[in-house]
Amino acid sequence: MSLTKYLLFKYLRFDKTQPFISLCAVLAFLGVTIGLMVLIVAMAIMNGFDKEFERKLFAMNYPITIYGASHGVAKSDVEELKNKFPQMKFSPYINSQVIIKNGEKLEGGIIFGVNLDDEIQINSVLKSGVSDANLSNFGAIIGKGIKDDFNLENGEKITLVFAKSDPGGFSLIPKMKRFDVRGDFSSGLIAYDRAYIYANIDDLARILGYETDVYDGIHVFSSDPFNDIKKFDELPFAGRAIGWWQHNGNFFSALALEKRALFIVLMLIVVVASLNIISSLLMTAMNRRQEIALLLSLGASRKEVRRVFFALGGLIGGGGIIAGVVLGLFGVWLLGNFDIINLPADVYGSSKLPMELSLKDLLTTLFGAIFIVVLSSYYPAKKATQVDVLHTLKNE
Repeated sequence: MSLTKYLLFKYLRFDKTQPFISLCAVLAFLGVTIGLMVLIVAMAIMNGFDKEFERKLFAMNYPITIYGASHGVAKSDVEELKNKFPQMKFSPYINSQVIIKNGEKLEGGIIFGVNLDDEIQINSVLKSGVSDANLSNFGAIIGKGIKDDFNLENGEKITLVFAKSDPGGFSLIPKMKRFDVRGDFSSGLIAYDRAYIYANIDDLARILGYETDVYDGIHVFSSDPFNDIKKFDELPFAGRAIGWWQHNGNFFSALALEKRALFIVLMLIVVVASLNIISSLLMTAMNRRQEIALLLSLGASRKEVRRVFFALGGLIGGGGIIAGVVLGLFGVWLLGNFDIINLPADVYGSSKLPMELSLKDLLTTLFGAIFIVVLSSYYPAKKATQVDVLHTLKNE
């Protein structure tokens, strides 16, 4: 057995005369393990929420939305885009703010006039709530939140109040219209479910007094919206294209900032645990000063001694890293597959805790922990070799 292995196993054994040194090593191991485990689970939860909101907002905000100028988008413009970009799907729409009225209760909302056959190819949330609904003759599909708030059932009527300018343009005249409830949808995001209504585009155009075949904008489905949005820099009509991520830029920036802050705070747990590695190794070095001096006098090199303490720190910290990764991945699997924690769906958009650990987050966490452990082992290893052999053997 080599000198390094012999000393390594010797220093790892529990020392009854100096139990505090072994206790520090155990605490260092547990600290790294728990810190890394919590960090992996926390990163998976943050990433899961990020992806969950992204999926929901992707559906409700549409990959790309083209907004027309004040004079709107003509039907011929939509057909031109369909012919130019056959790999994408287009659904023209008109929209208006409304007041939802049922009895004495009033709520604000947004109504979209769409061609249902085109819209369900783009909006998966709407498609799931449609089944065989028909929106012609003033039918409407409403959000689950509206349906629950007003205690409505399919087949019942709901009154919508529109604001229409008077002929002089100096005031707004309320205009009411009753719609048949013919379906409902649930996006998991309460802000949308309590506000969005879908109706037939021709019916809504008649109510708002729109010209025939003129729309407010176009909903666009693209499998690669980040790149495809550049294709709409030059439109055949006055308008602009906005990606779903631009609608919610501040929201996702806040999530990213929160994720980074959480990573830094939880990584500090590993840093604090690494201080125990430093303490344990320094106390071992101080306690074994005479033994180290004797080894150096008998021909052992300082490099060998340094290697022993470096390996000792690496074994304590590395063992904690391996255990932390295993327990962290097990925690992610456990929370992701079993309903151990239930969330209020109206607050978080989902009753199940979303877990999605990215390879990038895992590798960043792993390399960060390894770097901290290496730094923690380097100083005590270097300090252990700075022994005055003659002075130590003579006086100790």
